Amino acid sequence: MVIDSENIDVRWRLLEADCAEALADLPAGTVDLVYADPPFATNQVQKGRSEGLAYDDRWPDLGSYLAFMGGRLEQLHRALAPDGAILLHVDWRTSHHLRMLLDEIFGAERFVNHLVWQYGLGGSSPNRFARKHDDILYYARGEGRWFEPPLVPATSRRMAGMMKKSTDVIAIPAINNMAAERTGWPTQKPLALLEFLVGACAKPGGTVLDPFCGSGTTLVAAVRLGRRAIGIDRHPEAIRIAERRLIELGDSITAGVPRGKS
Repeated sequence: MVIDSENIDVRWRLLEADCAEALADLPAGTVDLVYADPPFATNQVQKGRSEGLAYDDRWPDLGSYLAFMGGRLEQLHRALAPDGAILLHVDWRTSHHLRMLLDEIFGAERFVNHLVWQYGLGGSSPNRFARKHDDILYYARGEGRWFEPPLVPATSRRMAGMMKKSTDVIAIPAINNMAAERTGWPTQKPLALLEFLVGACAKPGGTVLDPFCGSGTTLVAAVRLGRRAIGIDRHPEAIRIAERRLIELGDSITAGVPRGKS
Protein backbone atom coordinates (compact mmCIF):
# COMPACT_ATOMS: atom_id res chain seq x y z
CA MET A 1 0.00 0.00 0.00
CA VAL A 2 1.23 3.48 -0.90
CA ILE A 3 -0.10 6.65 0.72
CA ASP A 4 0.84 10.05 -0.75
CA SER A 5 0.14 13.48 0.64
CA GLU A 6 -2.66 15.21 -1.23
CA ASN A 7 -1.26 18.69 -0.66
CA ILE A 8 1.35 19.47 -3.33
CA ASP A 9 3.29 21.54 -0.81
CA VAL A 10 3.62 18.81 1.80
CA ARG A 11 5.82 16.20 0.20
CA TRP A 12 5.59 12.84 1.89
CA ARG A 13 5.01 9.24 0.93
CA LEU A 14 4.28 6.17 3.04
CA LEU A 15 4.76 2.61 1.84
CA GLU A 16 3.43 -0.38 3.78
CA ALA A 17 5.95 -3.04 2.81
CA ASP A 18 9.16 -4.75 3.77
CA CYS A 19 11.81 -2.20 2.88
CA ALA A 20 13.76 -4.85 0.92
CA GLU A 21 10.86 -4.98 -1.54
CA ALA A 22 10.04 -1.28 -1.55
CA LEU A 23 13.66 -0.19 -2.00
CA ALA A 24 14.02 -2.37 -5.09
CA ASP A 25 11.41 -0.17 -6.79
CA LEU A 26 12.98 3.12 -5.70
CA PRO A 27 14.99 4.83 -8.46
CA ALA A 28 18.73 4.89 -7.87
CA GLY A 29 20.36 8.12 -6.74
CA THR A 30 17.15 9.88 -5.67
CA VAL A 31 17.53 10.15 -1.89
CA ASP A 32 19.54 12.85 -0.12
CA LEU A 33 19.53 11.41 3.39
CA VAL A 34 18.69 8.01 4.85
CA TYR A 35 17.93 7.78 8.53
CA ALA A 36 17.52 4.11 9.43
CA ASP A 37 16.44 2.92 12.87
CA PRO A 38 16.26 -0.84 12.25
CA PRO A 39 15.60 -3.70 14.66
CA PHE A 40 18.41 -3.83 17.22
CA ALA A 41 18.66 -7.63 17.47
CA THR A 42 17.34 -7.56 21.03
CA ASN A 43 15.86 -11.07 20.64
CA GLN A 44 12.63 -9.81 22.15
CA VAL A 45 9.18 -8.88 20.92
CA GLN A 46 9.13 -5.09 21.19
CA LYS A 47 5.76 -4.10 22.61
CA GLY A 48 4.04 -0.75 22.71
CA ARG A 49 1.38 0.61 25.02
CA SER A 50 -1.54 -1.31 23.50
CA GLU A 51 -2.21 -4.60 21.78
CA GLY A 52 -1.10 -4.60 18.15
CA LEU A 53 1.70 -2.09 18.66
CA ALA A 54 4.56 -4.56 18.51
CA TYR A 55 7.18 -6.09 16.25
CA ASP A 56 9.28 -9.23 16.50
CA ASP A 57 12.99 -8.56 17.01
CA ARG A 58 14.02 -12.18 17.53
CA TRP A 59 16.68 -13.80 15.31
CA PRO A 60 18.00 -17.36 14.97
CA ASP A 61 21.56 -16.06 15.25
CA LEU A 62 23.74 -13.03 14.58
CA GLY A 63 24.44 -14.16 11.03
CA SER A 64 20.72 -14.04 10.19
CA TYR A 65 20.46 -10.50 11.48
CA LEU A 66 23.54 -9.32 9.59
CA ALA A 67 22.27 -10.93 6.37
CA PHE A 68 18.96 -9.07 6.86
CA MET A 69 20.79 -5.79 7.34
CA GLY A 70 23.42 -6.30 4.65
CA GLY A 71 20.97 -6.65 1.78
CA ARG A 72 19.00 -3.62 2.91
CA LEU A 73 22.09 -1.47 3.38
CA GLU A 74 23.14 -2.31 -0.18
CA GLN A 75 19.74 -1.14 -1.43
CA LEU A 76 19.98 2.05 0.61
CA HIS A 77 23.44 2.73 -0.84
CA ARG A 78 21.96 2.39 -4.33
CA ALA A 79 19.09 4.77 -3.51
CA LEU A 80 21.35 7.56 -2.25
CA ALA A 81 22.32 10.50 -4.45
CA PRO A 82 26.06 10.95 -5.14
CA ASP A 83 26.17 13.64 -2.43
CA GLY A 84 23.80 11.79 -0.10
CA ALA A 85 24.49 10.24 3.30
CA ILE A 86 23.16 7.65 5.73
CA LEU A 87 22.61 7.80 9.48
CA LEU A 88 22.28 4.26 10.86
CA HIS A 89 20.86 4.20 14.39
CA VAL A 90 21.97 1.15 16.38
CA ASP A 91 23.15 0.21 19.87
CA TRP A 92 25.85 -1.73 21.72
CA ARG A 93 24.66 -5.12 20.49
CA THR A 94 25.57 -4.73 16.82
CA SER A 95 27.18 -1.33 16.22
CA HIS A 96 30.64 -2.83 15.68
CA HIS A 97 29.32 -5.45 13.25
CA LEU A 98 27.26 -2.94 11.29
CA ARG A 99 30.14 -0.49 11.03
CA MET A 100 32.12 -3.23 9.31
CA LEU A 101 29.20 -3.80 6.92
CA LEU A 102 29.04 -0.09 6.16
CA ASP A 103 32.79 -0.07 5.51
CA GLU A 104 32.29 -2.87 2.97
CA ILE A 105 29.29 -1.30 1.23
CA PHE A 106 30.12 2.41 1.36
CA GLY A 107 33.90 2.18 1.74
CA ALA A 108 35.84 2.87 4.93
CA GLU A 109 36.89 6.22 3.48
CA ARG A 110 33.22 7.31 3.45
CA PHE A 111 32.96 7.17 7.24
CA VAL A 112 32.09 10.60 8.65
CA ASN A 113 31.18 10.23 12.33
CA HIS A 114 30.30 7.78 15.04
CA LEU A 115 27.65 9.81 16.83
CA VAL A 116 26.56 9.09 20.39
CA TRP A 117 22.97 9.84 21.37
CA GLN A 118 23.08 10.33 25.13
CA TYR A 119 19.52 10.00 26.39
CA GLY A 120 19.77 9.57 30.17
CA LEU A 121 16.61 7.57 30.87
CA GLY A 122 16.62 3.93 31.92
CA GLY A 123 17.77 1.86 34.86
CA SER A 124 21.13 1.09 36.42
CA SER A 125 23.07 -2.12 37.01
CA PRO A 126 24.93 -3.50 40.05
CA ASN A 127 27.61 -5.17 37.92
CA ARG A 128 28.34 -2.84 34.97
CA PHE A 129 28.18 0.81 33.92
CA ALA A 130 24.62 1.82 33.09
CA ARG A 131 23.93 1.92 29.35
CA LYS A 132 22.66 5.41 28.56
CA HIS A 133 23.37 5.93 24.86
CA ASP A 134 22.75 4.66 21.34
CA ASP A 135 25.13 4.84 18.39
CA ILE A 136 24.45 6.57 15.07
CA LEU A 137 26.86 5.69 12.26
CA TYR A 138 27.22 8.47 9.69
CA TYR A 139 28.54 7.59 6.20
CA ALA A 140 28.64 9.56 2.96
CA ARG A 141 27.68 8.10 -0.42
CA GLY A 142 30.42 9.93 -2.31
CA GLU A 143 33.11 12.55 -1.83
CA GLY A 144 30.71 15.46 -1.41
CA ARG A 145 27.80 15.81 1.01
CA TRP A 146 25.62 18.56 2.45
CA PHE A 147 26.15 19.47 6.09
CA GLU A 148 25.02 22.37 8.26
CA PRO A 149 26.71 22.24 11.68
CA PRO A 150 24.00 22.33 14.34
CA LEU A 151 24.40 24.80 17.19
CA VAL A 152 23.89 23.93 20.85
CA PRO A 153 24.11 26.04 24.02
CA ALA A 154 27.66 26.48 25.23
CA THR A 155 28.40 25.05 28.68
CA SER A 156 31.61 26.86 29.57
CA ARG A 157 31.55 29.91 31.83
CA ARG A 158 33.50 31.90 29.23
CA MET A 159 30.78 31.33 26.59
CA ALA A 160 27.78 31.57 28.92
CA GLY A 161 24.63 32.43 26.99
CA MET A 162 26.27 31.75 23.62
CA MET A 163 25.88 28.95 21.09
CA LYS A 164 28.56 26.63 19.75
CA LYS A 165 28.83 23.88 17.13
CA SER A 166 27.70 20.50 18.37
CA THR A 167 30.15 17.70 19.06
CA ASP A 168 29.59 14.04 18.16
CA VAL A 169 27.82 13.52 21.50
CA ILE A 170 24.16 14.51 21.22
CA ALA A 171 22.48 15.06 24.58
CA ILE A 172 18.74 14.99 23.92
CA PRO A 173 16.38 13.33 26.43
CA ALA A 174 14.46 10.22 25.42
CA ILE A 175 10.67 10.46 25.39
CA ASN A 176 9.23 9.99 28.85
CA ASN A 177 6.04 8.01 29.39
CA MET A 178 3.90 11.15 29.84
CA ALA A 179 5.20 13.11 26.85
CA ALA A 180 2.54 14.52 24.54
CA GLU A 181 4.42 13.30 21.45
CA ARG A 182 4.40 9.67 22.56
CA THR A 183 2.33 7.50 20.19
CA GLY A 184 2.62 4.17 21.97
CA TRP A 185 4.86 2.73 19.27
CA PRO A 186 7.82 0.84 20.80
CA THR A 187 11.29 2.36 20.41
CA GLN A 188 9.87 5.73 19.28
CA LYS A 189 12.62 8.36 19.08
CA PRO A 190 12.13 12.01 20.14
CA LEU A 191 11.23 14.55 17.49
CA ALA A 192 13.98 16.85 18.81
CA LEU A 193 16.61 14.25 17.92
CA LEU A 194 15.33 13.77 14.37
CA GLU A 195 15.01 17.49 13.75
CA PHE A 196 18.60 17.88 14.97
CA LEU A 197 19.87 15.18 12.57
CA VAL A 198 17.73 16.07 9.54
CA GLY A 199 18.49 19.76 9.89
CA ALA A 200 22.21 19.02 9.96
CA CYS A 201 22.47 16.34 7.27
CA ALA A 202 19.67 16.86 4.70
CA LYS A 203 19.72 19.86 2.39
CA PRO A 204 16.62 22.09 2.26
CA GLY A 205 14.12 20.70 -0.23
CA GLY A 206 15.94 17.37 -0.29
CA THR A 207 14.45 13.91 0.16
CA VAL A 208 14.76 12.03 3.45
CA LEU A 209 14.10 8.28 3.53
CA ASP A 210 13.34 6.21 6.63
CA PRO A 211 13.13 2.50 5.67
CA PHE A 212 11.96 1.44 9.16
CA CYS A 213 9.79 4.45 9.84
CA GLY A 214 7.69 3.12 12.73
CA SER A 215 5.54 5.95 14.07
CA GLY A 216 6.91 8.39 11.49
CA THR A 217 9.05 10.71 13.61
CA THR A 218 11.70 11.07 10.89
CA LEU A 219 9.03 12.00 8.35
CA VAL A 220 7.44 14.57 10.65
CA ALA A 221 10.85 16.13 11.28
CA ALA A 222 11.64 16.24 7.57
CA VAL A 223 8.36 17.85 6.57
CA ARG A 224 8.52 20.38 9.41
CA LEU A 225 11.98 21.39 8.18
CA GLY A 226 10.99 21.78 4.53
CA ARG A 227 12.36 18.46 3.26
CA ARG A 228 10.47 15.75 1.41
CA ALA A 229 9.95 12.43 3.15
CA ILE A 230 9.54 8.76 2.27
CA GLY A 231 8.66 6.28 5.00
CA ILE A 232 8.55 2.49 4.74
CA ASP A 233 7.29 0.03 7.32
CA ARG A 234 5.73 -3.42 7.04
CA HIS A 235 3.53 -2.98 10.11
CA PRO A 236 0.10 -1.56 9.15
CA GLU A 237 -0.40 0.10 12.54
CA ALA A 238 2.91 1.95 12.19
CA ILE A 239 1.77 3.28 8.82
CA ARG A 240 -1.55 4.41 10.30
CA ILE A 241 0.19 6.25 13.14
CA ALA A 242 2.67 7.91 10.78
CA GLU A 243 -0.09 8.93 8.37
CA ARG A 244 -2.11 10.50 11.19
CA ARG A 245 0.89 12.46 12.44
CA LEU A 246 1.73 13.75 8.97
CA ILE A 247 -1.86 14.77 8.24
CA GLU A 248 -2.03 16.58 11.58
CA LEU A 249 0.84 18.82 10.47
CA GLY A 250 -1.66 20.52 8.19
CA ASP A 251 -0.67 23.49 6.07
CA SER A 252 1.11 25.46 8.76
CA ILE A 253 4.54 24.18 7.77
CA THR A 254 4.22 24.26 3.97
CA ALA A 255 5.86 27.62 3.43
CA GLY A 256 9.37 26.17 3.55
CA VAL A 257 8.73 23.54 0.87
CA PRO A 258 9.31 24.57 -2.77
CA ARG A 259 6.08 24.40 -4.77
CA GLY A 260 5.89 22.26 -7.87
CA LYS A 261 9.16 20.33 -7.39
CA SER A 262 9.06 16.53 -7.38
